[in-house]
Amino acid sequence: MTVQPEELQTAADFPPVTREDWRRLAVGVLRRSGADVDSPEEALAFTTHDGVPVAPLYDAADLPGDPGLPGFAPYTRGARPAGSVPSGWDVRQRHAHPDPEVFREAVLADLENGVTSLWLVLGDGGLDPAALPRVLDGVYLDLAPVVLDAGARTAEAADAFLRLAEERGVAPAGGNLGADPIGLRARTGVVLPPSTVAGLARRALEVPSLRAITVDATPYHDAGGGEAEELGCSLATGVAYLRALTDAGLPLEDAFGQLEFRYAATADQFLTIAKFRAARLLWARVAEACGAPGSGGQTQHAVTSSAMMTGRDPWVNMLRTTLACFGAGVGGAEAVTVQPFDARLGLPDAFARRIARNTHSLLVEEAGVARVADPAGGSWYVERLTAELAEKAWEWFQEIERAGGVEAALDRLIPQRLSATWSRRARAVARRKDPITGVSEFPHLDERRPAREPAPEPPGGGLPRVHYAQEFEALRDRADRAEPRPEVFLATIGPVAAHTARASFAANLFQAGGIATVTSGPSTDPAEIAAAFRRGGTTVACLCSSDKLYGEHAAAVAAELRRAGARRIWLAGKGDHDGVDANLYAGCDALEVLRTTFDDLGVSE
Repeated sequence: MTVQPEELQTAADFPPVTREDWRRLAVGVLRRSGADVDSPEEALAFTTHDGVPVAPLYDAADLPGDPGLPGFAPYTRGARPAGSVPSGWDVRQRHAHPDPEVFREAVLADLENGVTSLWLVLGDGGLDPAALPRVLDGVYLDLAPVVLDAGARTAEAADAFLRLAEERGVAPAGGNLGADPIGLRARTGVVLPPSTVAGLARRALEVPSLRAITVDATPYHDAGGGEAEELGCSLATGVAYLRALTDAGLPLEDAFGQLEFRYAATADQFLTIAKFRAARLLWARVAEACGAPGSGGQTQHAVTSSAMMTGRDPWVNMLRTTLACFGAGVGGAEAVTVQPFDARLGLPDAFARRIARNTHSLLVEEAGVARVADPAGGSWYVERLTAELAEKAWEWFQEIERAGGVEAALDRLIPQRLSATWSRRARAVARRKDPITGVSEFPHLDERRPAREPAPEPPGGGLPRVHYAQEFEALRDRADRAEPRPEVFLATIGPVAAHTARASFAANLFQAGGIATVTSGPSTDPAEIAAAFRRGGTTVACLCSSDKLYGEHAAAVAAELRRAGARRIWLAGKGDHDGVDANLYAGCDALEVLRTTFDDLGVSE
């Protein structure tokens, strides 16, 4: 009879491994790749675009301290003791169609198929608030929470909603009236004083579980900001609303209870998990500093990032939003909105909304993601990343406060900081260090994108709205308008085994800008390659082969291509060779390569 040990040691059959063992092996691998390093930690570490450090390896020594228990201060592990168990997070679908009948049909379809709350975009760029009774006809307001998003018409929309509930004789099942004058200014430039939230807060206090204020941090994310900057701006906004509410006479605890925070969730699952955990930790610190530690349990609404979505190869957005939804759910967000995969193409159709809501069902019902409270808790990496992110966000929050608060900082400090972060991110995207599948990597030139009804233009002004793929997609659009499609000739020198890797790399890079490629076929004969180039009808060529064959043939092939009319000759790989104008390699500025190629080919704007 086998006696089981009291404590199962999962690594008992493996020899112990120390950090020094890893360092020794890592240094060996790095040196074999040509890097002259002594510290693998320094060589492999990096920082996020807004300065949060990320190490290559974590162990128990990296734990920042006791994160507490779910439902207890500092709420790092969740604002509720049971997490999302047993029903999972609130599935919140966004609706913004300007046609009341289409709007109502979509709302009812969602509620009948798994959606548990509604996010209604009203006012400028959305539905008229006066249409609320029509679009909510058939919706049980005492069962389905409603979150309003009406911008400058928030008071009008809130009045219409509360009047509708009163006429039906029901109390709304929670939700949020959506007051967010600071977020409105960040999005649109429209200035409303934060004091306007006090009246709505008093009305919301009359309805159990209804909130009046949304602290929307997504405008800072959509402007290109990083996770720490998004968190810091949300803290400054939340504190501004606390001041406005308490100045209007509301008790501090009631003021805390009126705020819900909205954050973007991205396909970087670990940063997303850490961001939602750090947000709760930070807000608990604010509550403690305000003298209300028991009110620091932050209510969170996650929405999958608009900036990460692509208009090209939009089907890949399903993967991005699934990762984002997973990260938000694991990170402890109470409500999650998955944007439909076709959001960049126009107004989502029924199929796209179905995929969006089914993403939740797959994660909650089939994958069981919500069955464990804070499943990332205790992870050396996640705990340290949470702490580092919180520290960087708190520093940024303090900088905003020193500048006079978020309203004053929106004049100059916040736009400048977000612009600097976006510039760093844009450089990483341009060099494909932040690859975008379907756009900067593995593009599909012959894709047939689904057609969608155009969405209303969002209000102008305020912070800029960026999309990570925007520069590559602009080049794709430019190439699509050209007749015929621009082409680059790939001079594939030598046998298939010698040139395939670099030819594939070069083709992938040029196609990221909508430029097609034609190849010469395997050959080392410069005249034969030049003849194929003439038949191709282009004026730009790229040599593709191994370093060894470059040394033997690159100069001769380049000279023959030049005589055949090549205006520019690239070489896939590094190294200088006679006749070659420039190089393509991993980490080169792909956007600059593509723009140069467009100019060489005479492709107009």
